[in-house]
Amino acid sequence: MHDLPRQLTVEQLAELFEGRTRFVEKLAERDDPLASAHAVISELSQDEKLEALNAHPAIGAKNLSARSAAEQGTEDSPETLAELERLNAEYEQRFGFRFVVFVNRRQKSEIVPILRERLERTRDEELDTAVRELVAIAEDRWRRS
Repeated sequence: MHDLPRQLTVEQLAELFEGRTRFVEKLAERDDPLASAHAVISELSQDEKLEALNAHPAIGAKNLSARSAAEQGTEDSPETLAELERLNAEYEQRFGFRFVVFVNRRQKSEIVPILRERLERTRDEELDTAVRELVAIAEDRWRRS
């Protein structure tokens, strides 16, 4: 397990955040990127936040990075996967960005009620939650690497 780093490259951050986005590039300029992630988020434009969120794979997607696949587990009940696909589509249509949640090795079936609950929020509430979840995922990935 790693402590939070004092410096990470763009490539390392891109792996933690699922892609090289403007958010990742700004983080790489910081001496303590993961610790300053929330401050950097507050400086991002809405488009930059959306770019960071949409770089992350959808829960239940078939084409996942190795990290995402391990985090999301192997549960593949057809009913659960179908419900996640339906809810992900509804979420993206409602909010205009990808649903991001810190799975923390929970089964996909445990994510379904979380996704339903988050669909009841306002767009601003959900955007704030989603970017916080994105940072929690990256921090956990670093600690477990």
